[in-house]
Amino acid sequence: MYPSLEGKTVVITGAGTGLGKAMALRFGSEKANVVINYFKEEENPEETVKKIENSGARAIAVQGDVSKEDNVKALIRQAVDSFGSVDVMVNNAGVENEVPSEDLSLEDWNRVISTNLTGMFLGCREAIGYMLDHNIKGSVINMSSVHQQIPWPHFVHYAASKGGAKLLTETLALEYAPKGIRVNAIGPGAIDTPINAEKFADPELKKGVVELIPIGYIGKPEEVAACAAWLASEEASYVTGLTLYVDGGMTKYPGFQAGKG
Repeated sequence: MYPSLEGKTVVITGAGTGLGKAMALRFGSEKANVVINYFKEEENPEETVKKIENSGARAIAVQGDVSKEDNVKALIRQAVDSFGSVDVMVNNAGVENEVPSEDLSLEDWNRVISTNLTGMFLGCREAIGYMLDHNIKGSVINMSSVHQQIPWPHFVHYAASKGGAKLLTETLALEYAPKGIRVNAIGPGAIDTPINAEKFADPELKKGVVELIPIGYIGKPEEVAACAAWLASEEASYVTGLTLYVDGGMTKYPGFQAGKG
């Protein structure tokens, strides 16, 4: 637990399911005020709001599309109207779909880039702008991926968006460090979330993924959420410009395990 998070306002995009939901619950357990951005009603964000409120913290749910500038502006405005501040911004919303690159439509390319990278930029810009205007030494956390480092055939739009997220994070970290605003990223590997449910339901496909993970198991959303809480806390006050890989060693070239190669 991190006492420095109590009473802080944390905005999380894409928090209706998966990693975003896990982070919302974790920040709620830290007694932060949690702003849950979600995309579709089927995500049932009110259930997460109730769980957070039952833990003794406060939360609201705000529907919106992070690729739309006016939606992101409204998200920050609602956070401030409800809780009086924005102290932590977690840009988590993301999409992906598999398609060979020669068949990738411009529509699909734009959809992934606009959500994963443009949406991240908008979230950073609006949150940092608010922090600067109100002299808040805040924290921004961008959800990247191991695929900011590892190429991923059939997912070129996703990999490109995460490569962009890396330098977006590092550039903003350098730019705003003198103002006391920290900007970091998290790079998850294979995590047991709804976006991976179909793949992990197939024993052979799951086995193939686990073989790429030196630590030997699929990660849990709560393990990513724990890292987000640390990065947002005063315990990480000297950390900025970092991508914290939460991947069980996936980025460490597992093919070379046990002297191979």
